[in-house]
Amino acid sequence: MRSTSDHVTVRLYHLSDSEGGGAETLMYGTLADALRMAAAQPEDIQAGLFIATDNDVVAYLDLTDE
Repeated sequence: MRSTSDHVTVRLYHLSDSEGGGAETLMYGTLADALRMAAAQPEDIQAGLFIATDNDVVAYLDLTDE
């Protein structure tokens, strides 16, 4: 992810694996807030979480050491 400041504004969203799998925005806010919210989600939800900045999108699990 090119943006590294924890104060950059991001979109945290979940991509559903179900039929018609749409994207559900969980929040717009700082990267730090998005990471806290993502960490609080159940593991099955975390697998479908993505963080988008103005110039990049990354899967939440790619940012964690798990």
